[in-house]
Order: sequence, then C-alpha cells, then structure tokens
Amino acid sequence: MKKFNIRKVLDGLTAASSSSSSATAQPGTPKENDVVQETLQSEHFQLCKTVRHGFPYQPSSMAFDPVQKILAIGTQTGALRLFGRAGVECYCQHESGAAVIQLQFLINEGALVSALADDSIHLWNLRQKIPAILHSLKFNRERITYCHLPFQSKWLYIGSERGNIHIVNVESFTLSGYVIMWNKAIELSTKTHPGPVVHISDNPMDEGKLLIGFECGVVVLWDLKCKKADYRYNYDEAIHSVAWHHEGKQFVCSHSDGTLTTWNVRTPAKPAQIITPHGKQPKDGKKPEPCKPILKVEYKTTRAGDPFMVLSGGLSYDTVGRRACLTVMHGKSTAVLEMDYPIVDFLTLCETPYPNDFQEPYAVVVLLEKDLVVIDLGQIGYPIFESPYPLSVHESPVTCCEYFADCPAELIPALYSVGIRQKRQGYSKKEWPISGGNWGQGTQSYPEIIITGHADGSIKFWDASALMLQVLYKLKTAKVFERARGKEDKPNTDIVDEDPFAIQTLSWCPEGRMLCVAGVSAHVIIYRFSKQEVTTEVVQLLEVRMQCEFSDVDSPDPGGDQTPTQPTSGASTSPQESEPPTQPSTGTNSSDGPRDNIPCLTVRSSPLKQSPGYQVELVIQLVWVSGEPPQQITSLAINSSYGLVVFGNSNGLAVVDYLQKTLLLNMGTSELYSPSDPYQRQPHSPRKARQPSGDIPTVTSCMSRLSNLYSESVKKLRSSHLTLCDSNDGSNASEDRCKSPTSGSTSPCNSDDERKQKFIEKVKFKSRRFSKTVANDFAKMSRKISSSSEQKPDQDAKDNSFTRSRSSSVTSIDRESREAISSFYFCESFPRKTDSVISPCVLVGTTQGSVMMVALSLPPGGDQRLQQPVGIASCGTLVRLKGGIMTMALLDSTGTLLPPSYEPWYDPNASDEEKEKGRRRRPASPPSSQEGPDGQFAVLCSEKQAKVVALPSQTRIYKHNITESSFVLRADVVQMAGANCIACFCANGHIMTLSLPSLRPLLDVNYLPLTDMRIARTFCFSNLGQALYLTSATEIQRITYSQETCDNLQEMLSELFTPVETPEAPNRGFFKGLFGGGAQSLDREDLFGETAAGKASRSLAQHIPGPGGMEGMKGAASGVVGDLARARIALDERGQKLGELEERTAAMMASAESFSKHAHDMMLKYKDKKWYQL
Repeated sequence: MKKFNIRKVLDGLTAASSSSSSATAQPGTPKENDVVQETLQSEHFQLCKTVRHGFPYQPSSMAFDPVQKILAIGTQTGALRLFGRAGVECYCQHESGAAVIQLQFLINEGALVSALADDSIHLWNLRQKIPAILHSLKFNRERITYCHLPFQSKWLYIGSERGNIHIVNVESFTLSGYVIMWNKAIELSTKTHPGPVVHISDNPMDEGKLLIGFECGVVVLWDLKCKKADYRYNYDEAIHSVAWHHEGKQFVCSHSDGTLTTWNVRTPAKPAQIITPHGKQPKDGKKPEPCKPILKVEYKTTRAGDPFMVLSGGLSYDTVGRRACLTVMHGKSTAVLEMDYPIVDFLTLCETPYPNDFQEPYAVVVLLEKDLVVIDLGQIGYPIFESPYPLSVHESPVTCCEYFADCPAELIPALYSVGIRQKRQGYSKKEWPISGGNWGQGTQSYPEIIITGHADGSIKFWDASALMLQVLYKLKTAKVFERARGKEDKPNTDIVDEDPFAIQTLSWCPEGRMLCVAGVSAHVIIYRFSKQEVTTEVVQLLEVRMQCEFSDVDSPDPGGDQTPTQPTSGASTSPQESEPPTQPSTGTNSSDGPRDNIPCLTVRSSPLKQSPGYQVELVIQLVWVSGEPPQQITSLAINSSYGLVVFGNSNGLAVVDYLQKTLLLNMGTSELYSPSDPYQRQPHSPRKARQPSGDIPTVTSCMSRLSNLYSESVKKLRSSHLTLCDSNDGSNASEDRCKSPTSGSTSPCNSDDERKQKFIEKVKFKSRRFSKTVANDFAKMSRKISSSSEQKPDQDAKDNSFTRSRSSSVTSIDRESREAISSFYFCESFPRKTDSVISPCVLVGTTQGSVMMVALSLPPGGDQRLQQPVGIASCGTLVRLKGGIMTMALLDSTGTLLPPSYEPWYDPNASDEEKEKGRRRRPASPPSSQEGPDGQFAVLCSEKQAKVVALPSQTRIYKHNITESSFVLRADVVQMAGANCIACFCANGHIMTLSLPSLRPLLDVNYLPLTDMRIARTFCFSNLGQALYLTSATEIQRITYSQETCDNLQEMLSELFTPVETPEAPNRGFFKGLFGGGAQSLDREDLFGETAAGKASRSLAQHIPGPGGMEGMKGAASGVVGDLARARIALDERGQKLGELEERTAAMMASAESFSKHAHDMMLKYKDKKWYQL
C-alpha cells in the first residue's frame, strides 16, 4: 500500500517529526477507488497567517506619524500593531519577544524605529505591505532607557541607564563616536550618580541645544557644538517627563510628588512656576500635600487661545479606588477624564509636525491596558471619537468561537440593520483622526461572518469579509434570566463559581437564521431572527431531567421521573407534559434534603421587550436530580427544516421540538445501543453516587500530583476541549461545583500564569507521547492510569474492542460510566441497512468513538406539523472509531457534500402571506444515480482517526489514522477549491487536511504547539481555506490553508505608506530673519559623522542586518535610500542626454567648419576672375 506523507511548511519545505501522525490510507475494496474523481491535490494547500484583529495584548508603548496619520502600538511580547483608517491594520513581531519600550517614526519616510527591553533597536520598513526589519543594533554594555529622533533628522539619540547618551545613524545603523557622558553633563561637585536618562529633546528653536532629563531631578541643557552644559536645572523630586513650549524659552517637568515645574531656559536657579494640579492647597501658604506621580505631561500651544497641558497621573493619595484619569488643563479650566483601565501612554495629535510652530492640538490618543480612546479637544466636554477598529473582542472574555465563510449574502445587511440601532450616542461628530493607509485590492468578495460567545452571556456577530473585521450585532442572552442583585441573593443552585451565563457552545443555521446557544449553567436558548420589535409576556420554558444511568442502576429514585426506555417510532417519549409550566413547581431545595427538579438559573417572570434581531423562542434548562447538579452540555445542533434541537452531555441526549415546545426524547447514552449491538455497554462494578475512591491508593496518589485535576480517565481528559470547564466526577467527593470558562481551577481570580501552568499539566497528561521532553515526568503515571484502555490500532476488530476493558480500576469504571455525547449531524440518509429510501435522521457521536443513527419521523407541514408528534427511533451503532467523535458529514455518490436541509427564513412577526412564502421547506437532495448499491458516504472523524462508510450497506471503504501520539482538538469538513476535505488541528500543533472520500493526506504542517486552552477552545476551520483562533485574550488570528489565498495575499493586504507632501516649514517672518530670531539649524553630519567624531567602540553595540533580505532591500529601494538611488538614476539619464547633446553639437560644429572651408576655397578660386570668365 502506498504511504502518503506530504508535509508543507510555512516558509518552505522542511522536515517534520515522523511520529507526528500516521498518514496511511486503507481503502477497502479496490473498485471503490474509482467511484469519485477527486480534484484536490497538495498543490492547492499552503498555510500562512493573514491578519490579526482585536486590541493589542499587553500594550507597552505608542507612536504616531502626524503626516502619514498612522498609529503604532508596541506590546510586552514584542509585537507591533499598526493602524490607519478603518480596515487598515498590520501585525508584525520581533523575533526576540522582548517588550517594546519605545517607538519612533521617521515622519513621512515610511520607517519606524523600535527600542526593546533587551537593549536592541530595530529599523522597520513600512513601505511594503508586510513590514520587515532593515537593520538592528544590539547594545552590549548599556541598558536603553529613552530614545529621541528629531523631525527630519537621521541621527537618533539613545539614553542609557548609566546616564550616557549615544547617537546612531538611522540610515546605516552605525554608532557615532560622539558620546555625552553623564559625568560631564552634571555639576562636578555632585557626589551621586544622576540616575538613568528619562528624557531627551532638542530645543525647538535651536537644534544645537539638547535637553537631557535625569531621573534624580536634574535637567541639563547641552550645547552639542561646544560639548558642554549651558545650564543645569535642579529639583528635589524625581522627573518622569519633560515638555517644551514651541518657542523654546520654557519647558515643563512632571515629578514623582504630583507637581509640575515650569522653567525659563535662561534662569536655572529656580522654577518660574510650581503647581500641583490635584493637590489640596493649605490655607497657611505651606507646601501642598504630595500626590501620586505625574507620569507624563505634554505642553501644546494654540495660535488663537490658551495652551493645552495634558497629563496622566498626579491624583491625590486619598482617592483610593478611583480609576485612572487623564487631566486636560486649558486656560483656567481643568477637566479630569476618568478611564476604564490604567493608562499605558498618551499622545497629543497636532496639526503640524514642526516643533517650533504653534502646535494646534486637536485630539489626544490614550492607550489603556485594554482599550484605545481618542478624545476630541475641539469640542466642549471633550467627547471621544467612535473607534472604527474591532477592539472590543475582549469586552467580555471569549468562551467560544465559530467561523462561517461564504455564507448567504443577505445576512450581513440584515444583521447590520438591526445592529446599528445598538450603537451608543454622544460620540464626536468629527472624522476618525487616524486616517492613513489604503485598503487592499483583493479579489475575494464572498461574505464571511464570525460569531463569538462571551463569559457574560453575550454573543457578537462580526463581518469578517475581505480581511477586515467589524461588529454587526450583539445579543445579550442574560436578559432572559433574573439577575442576582447581591451576593446574598445569589442562588445556591449555581454550578459555576462565576459567569453563570457564559456561552459554552452554539449552533447556527445561516439560511434559516435560527440560533441555538448552550451556557455553562446547563441551559439552552433557541432564538429566531425578526426585524420587528416584540414584547414577550411569558418566556417559554422547558425543564429537562437528565439522569446518569449508573445512578439509576445503583439507587433509582422512586419519586423521580425515570429515564425513558427505547422509544418507538411515532411515539413521544417525553416524561414532561406538552405544555410545561414556566416555573418549577415540584422542585425541592430544603436545607435538610437534596436539591431536586431545580434549574440552575431563574427565568425572568416579567414581560421581556425584545428589539429587532434575535428573539427568544424557547428556553431549555436541565435540573438538579436528587442532589446531583446537571452536567454541562457538550454538544448541540439545530435544524430549521425539522424544527428540532438536539443536545447532549455525559448523561445522554435530548431532542426538543421547538415548534411544539415539547421534549421528544431523553435517553441515557447506553440506551442508544440496541440490545444486539456488539458495542453495547453493560454496567460493570457500578459505583455509588459521590463515593470517594479511597480504596484505590495508587490511582488516587497519581491524580493528587496533577494539581487537583479530577480523577478522570485519559479519554475524558482528551475530550475536555469540548467542554468549557471540567465536569464533575463521581470519584471526587469534595468537588461539588465545576468552574466557569474564565475562572481558575482553584479560585475565581486565578492568574493567567497559573491557568497556563495548569493547562500545560493537562496537556502533558493527555498526550503522553507527542513530546519526549514533556512526557518524561508523567510516563509512569500515564501507564498506570491508561494501561486498561491503551490498545494497538491495527485492525477493525481491535477498533471494535479497544475500549472494552474489564479492569476493576476506578479509571475504567469511570470511563465506562462517562460516555458523553460529543457531536451531532442532521441529515437525510438511510437509517438502517435495509432501507432503500432516504429519510430524516440524526448522526450521534460519543466520546468513546461510537457513531449511532437516530431516525426521525416528521409529520406533514403546515398545521399538522404543529399538532402531530414527531416520531424518533434509535437504529443502533453505525461504526466505531478510536477517540471521541469530532465531526461528521454526508456525501452523495459523486463526492458532493450533502448539507443539512433548512427552512428559508421568514419573519415570525410578519403577515401570514409572508410567512407562507418563507415556510416552504427546502427540498431534500434526491439520491444520486450510481452503479453500486450505495448512494451515500458518511464521513466520520474522531480524535485519532477518520473513516468513510458507505450507506446504506454500512461498510467501511476508507480509513486513515490521523495521529498516534497526539489527539485532534478540532476537525471540520470544509469546501475547498470546488471540492471537499477534512481539516484537522492537533494538540501537538499540526494542521492537516485529508481528501474526500479517499482520505489522502494533502497537508501536514507543524504550525502551532498548543500552550493555551484558549486556542483549543476557539480554533475553528471554515470553507475556502479559512481558519481562525484566539491567539491572546484580546486578539483573533486569522490564517489560511489555501494556496490561492496565499498567492493573492499581497494584493489583499492594506498599504500603510502613501505618498504625502510634507507640510511647509513655518515662516520665520521678516524681522526674525533680519535679526536672527528664528529657529537655528544644525549640521549634525559635521558633528556626529565619522570625520569629526571618529568611530564608536566596537564592543559597545553589535550591528545585525535585517532578516528581510532582498525583499527588505527591494522595499527599502522605495524609501529614503531609494530616493537617492532614483536621483542617481535620473542624474545618469540627464548626463547621458547631455552627452548625446554634446556629440550632436560637436557634429554640427564639424559640419559648419567643413562648410566654411569649402566656402573659403570657392572664394579663392573665383577671386581674381571677371564675370565673363565664369
């Protein structure tokens, strides 16, 4: 058999670990090979990142180009995010990952200098769509603390922790021999070190004078030409920042005691003014009480009014608990603007880039820890601008994510029309001031929608078309429930410590516009889209009692509803009435008895006003059973054509008819197996409910070392990515509540580091062999725990029996008892082998790898659909795979995907005629004609392998072992280049694609080692080669696995740099020009060049060429160096033309001289002859 092992890597072809996957296709019958002609080849696939959306995670610095109108933000992880107009975004990353401490634009040059915490500086070329580093300089002996690049200068000043200042040529990235030493800058009589350099700037009116601020409070005005200090200004408090008046005669310093000192340049003895903006002024004239440090101050002048002074910090110490504030002082007025998060940095945007002109400030950009705010200084009250960027992804932590590419075109306008009414009012009426760059010219035009579920119960719909991201509509699911007003009002029936409304999973029918969401409090809400506002008097509620089958075997509850037995077609098996009460009437929650029949949340009893958009159709809640909390929902599916919702957890599955508001089926997982089913599970050594497992000390001691992880099987842990929190386990007596998606496993306020550490421990425990370095300390423990369940994957016979361990260990018992439902798929297929006609059914997948078929019998449409019951019958097991089932799909005989049927959308609040038009069900696809007896292929993918089964014969025709040493976290059947394939993301970081139906490996890239549960929870594939995941708590990373998209990526990306004329320099005026009162220029080349200053010490810093290579050099050719090159080419062309002109002139002169000679000869010939002799 031919072995396929095709691996493509991000930046070329490299070797990958041979143990990462087992890529062997095993077709069953040879003649099936020719049934479907497959068009997808490995050449259609290539993996690369496209764009990153959201707020920069852990921002640390910021810069703005006032001519190009581009904003740059650096982060603590070494990332750079650049923003222009709406839709113009760019992400790039420093390889070292060190924090970005400062950014400096080469204004209107298309370049950016970044200074990092590892004492390196880098020059980025922004004139190409994907910025690249041209040069780097790594300091070896000094720590960088501050950088300053004057406007239109190529010499960068770098201050160090030792107090010295070095100068770098940004064109060549070489150090100048000119150094300002700290001991020459300060007074000779000073006995202490002045501390690090915290500020550098040149005098706006005299480039030869450099202002240097030391941390201790000393400010020095340095004469660059004379190499000496002109003035020294001393103050008792430490300095945080310095700002010039544009005339160069005054500057302001902010200090650690909350004061601002204003100094006249020529009077260094004492400050001209000392103010404490937020200090209380004592009546006896004493010094005001000290305040918190003023971290930054900016001093901006206006031509027709008072100057602006903007500062952060400086609040009084008695304002405990007050949020961070930005203070704007304008004339006699002082405005204190409260921020939602701590301030990282701020910048005042001005009309001119020249520091020696009136600044005319018009806005302030405030970078917060988790937000970006732009304040309008030109309007009364200082309103903020409405941000065009998708920076609110993290408004509440994201708990689940789904991606829909190539969805119906009318969806985005419909969602936008209802979402625009949700926008806040009171924004500034001016245009967004960060308006640089241009959009890409990509050809991708299909609509894309991203749906994010959040911890506060909200759901956001995003327009993700054309590599952009814009919020369309926000749905708040928590409105359906009563909110606890205080901690004492909080019901003790909650099963999560916090965020009880958090979204766990969702199912969306784009064509029918039906939405179904499941929350962590074991609740399901069904929504229907409407463009009209309605008021719902009573929210429809359905309570479902799902019991664990093993609890029933042990101690059945004589008073409670029993789990129904095997249903028969045409009969409803609901233990509830068809019209259930809206509130629980039989629930008990007394202090001396166990909780029973009580939901975790209380549905609101007052009328619910529902705005246009998604409106509640039905609320389903699982209830407590004999003191046992309901298990969280692990899988969910909705079908608008059938009017059904199906959901499951570790106890079983339930089917709900949301049209009739009735429960149709409520079965334990084991009851889905038919009595003659070879996969049927019998309960072995049934455990008592909530019985401690102290009688097995070996296993218990192993588990106690895993940071209090639940004592579950390896299989349970491997499927834990399907749930947002760890499920309760019967063998753990003390664990009575499970955690929410955003809370830690030990306390609600766990740090990210603790969460990450715990997740790494989980991954170590789950994937025992995918990394030797990870598994060393866990190998023995893993063997003890999983010895009963580990089998070799070689033949179908072993596939059928690999979970049928009869070990008496608590792990195998628990694994047997906790077979959860992991996947659903509505389809129209052949439920049984003997069927010859397709009918509606549901494929059900479990965490033990079983795939079962449930047949549906639907009444006719119209009124009969609302009156007659839906029949359901379990048809037993279709096939068994290794690992939990991840995804399922159905193909016809030609290999075409058969999507679930749907009912076209109609507005439920519209007139009856419009309803009837929309109620026509989309007809099911007729079975395709083909030669063989089988008309369909069922595509099944688990955590370990994929299989293709022919229907109705139920024979396996293809099988592929995806991975042996790891497990699949996400798998989807997607459309790609006119065909279909399976896309998989494994825990060891590999992204793979398999062809359909033959399961040939087409792509295998080691892309992203899993280090964060967030990635596992949010990774999703979509059609046309698109995928995404949450790379941080605030950012969405989009990737593509399509070769076509990679080839067109350059065209699709936005441009950061656009050619713009630099504004003219301010006019000096007649008298200033006459008497020399204007700005004094400085030839820095004469001072800092190698001729005058010499060479710097080689050991001080190391020059590193940029990794951009030729691509970076090509990009640089259009930059500053390119301008020189173009000028040189133009000069050569001009010289060539002058040379040609000179040659033509010489030829003309030679011709004239020849003509003159001939004329002279003729004159001599006829000089003495008479006229009659001619």
